[in-house]
Amino acid sequence: MSFEKLALHPYTMRAIKEMGFASPSPIQRESIPVLKKGVDLIGQAMTGSGKTAAFGIHIIEHIDRRHHKPQALILTPTRELAVQVTQEIRKLSKYHQLSIVTIYGGASINKQIDELQRGANVVVGTPGRVLDMIDRRALHLEDVKIAVLDEADRMLDMGFIDDVRKILDWTMRDRQTLLFSATMPQEIRDLSQRYMKNPQSLTVSTDAVPIDKIKQTFILVERKKKFPVLLTLIRTKQPKLALIFTRTKFGADKLAHQLHREGIDAMAIHGDLSQNKRDRTMQEFKAGRIRFLVATDLAARGIDVSNITHVINFDLPDEPAVYSHRVGRTARAGKEGQAITLVLPEQYKEFSDVQRINGQRIEREHIKGEVVGEWFTDKKDTHHQHAYKYKFGQKYDSDFTN
Repeated sequence: MSFEKLALHPYTMRAIKEMGFASPSPIQRESIPVLKKGVDLIGQAMTGSGKTAAFGIHIIEHIDRRHHKPQALILTPTRELAVQVTQEIRKLSKYHQLSIVTIYGGASINKQIDELQRGANVVVGTPGRVLDMIDRRALHLEDVKIAVLDEADRMLDMGFIDDVRKILDWTMRDRQTLLFSATMPQEIRDLSQRYMKNPQSLTVSTDAVPIDKIKQTFILVERKKKFPVLLTLIRTKQPKLALIFTRTKFGADKLAHQLHREGIDAMAIHGDLSQNKRDRTMQEFKAGRIRFLVATDLAARGIDVSNITHVINFDLPDEPAVYSHRVGRTARAGKEGQAITLVLPEQYKEFSDVQRINGQRIEREHIKGEVVGEWFTDKKDTHHQHAYKYKFGQKYDSDFTN
């Protein structure tokens, strides 16, 4: 499908062509016609899926620029994402000449108040600063007809959901609400039930990076050997820029501290850090002043760095489908990359699910400190096509099953 078939305004089409978009992404193709009907939408999609352009195009096409009060509100979890969203919508609305104001913490509130007073068709902001502006009576939302919750699960992770509820309570009840989230925890489902009207759901899986550009391997390792094996990996592979994933915020902090003690330039990024700390960390990583960034899945979504050479899964993801989004952080802009996963012997079922759901068979890599032994396919296991069992040396533990 081409953008022409979406029946967009000529000004929008002109901007799209100048931005070099050849055809709509899956989420744009599926969501734009639905949004035109005025229905509420839940989109399950990751960063890089094209969701910003999807809701941005819809907003642009339904805003009256002559009306200088906010008609669209976009809430994002971080300042970085707010700025990215604003930049994208400004490009798309180039010929519509919309007024877009970005508000977030860590910047001059007086300057942002001045911008709001001059008039804004669209407001993009983080929940804390948006609520602050409402409390100061600098921001009025009674004319908002489109509200977007971008990366809602990340806002939940960062403790912003109560602020989001308060903000939505200030908007008109007959607004159109769009919620985008990579995962759908219960609190996000509860939020949608309270603030959305019969929403239509779309789930879009995106693989922006050609998988053949990424060399994917796993290393079988005992829990107590994970950190020594990681050190061996770092010293043998010598990554130029690496993203290391952990399951928890505590784990990210602990691992970054351990690496730092070993003389390795590493920092952690996660939702509990202040905005300024996240900004400084990202600036250091993008500039290459630190080579190793230890991140949780949610915090990593705002990372847009094209020259990451290695992704290391120190921990397996909570959800198998998240694996492809992790490894897709490398091999950007036509470059090649490597993704390495550390797997415990008892995680054979989890890891087989990762391979099955992502449609890949990942080769084992051998390295000093790994578990001596092998996994082999259990041909009798029909439920998990790529299930593995582990053979401890010469002794086979027949109880090591589902």
